[in-house]
Amino acid sequence: MPVGLPEFVENPENRCPVLLLLDTSGSMAGEPIQELNRGIAAFKEDVLKDTKASLSVEVAIITFGPVRLIQDFATIDHFTPPRLEASGRTPIGEAIDCALDRLEARKKTYKANGIQYYRPWIFLITDGAPTDTCWPLAAQRVREDEAKRRLCFFAVGVEHADMKILAQIAPPERPPIKLGGLDFRSLFVWLSTSMKRVSSEKIGVAVALPPVGWGQITT
Repeated sequence: MPVGLPEFVENPENRCPVLLLLDTSGSMAGEPIQELNRGIAAFKEDVLKDTKASLSVEVAIITFGPVRLIQDFATIDHFTPPRLEASGRTPIGEAIDCALDRLEARKKTYKANGIQYYRPWIFLITDGAPTDTCWPLAAQRVREDEAKRRLCFFAVGVEHADMKILAQIAPPERPPIKLGGLDFRSLFVWLSTSMKRVSSEKIGVAVALPPVGWGQITT
């Protein structure tokens, strides 16, 4: 008889974790936060179209500021898109540290339950610049983990985001991307398509990602 957490006994598929690290500071109020909410809903809708991906892709959401884990890792069929609201500052460094710690904890849970997993993705989306001072150390953690192939880190700038700072956070081989307008829907459909491609392959196999048609890569 299988032993482990019920979620893994019922669904022993390899997991494909993605952590959304979302800026919900006051500057995101109005249309930006509305479009972000619509984009997250589109992500769930699109992943659910793929039976294998819906069993493999796990999503967690951390918002800032303040930094909050508002959705712990869950497969798409158990994920209810939240209704995000905008307020507060932009503690990007603290948020990244929280995301990296949560990801490590989740990987330990996978291992303890005999679940294999694809390289996790962290998707940072912000329209500003850090209001905390710990972001350089957090950026160093990101680059070290990326170099050791522990994760794939993506940084996306919205509207007036400080792309120069995002370039210091993002790994050199994956520079930040400036979102075209507020086209969050295209971004999240791209993310869904990418997750479906990854989860359809064996773990460790390099996957060609779709073109980034929703933004401009900045260097």
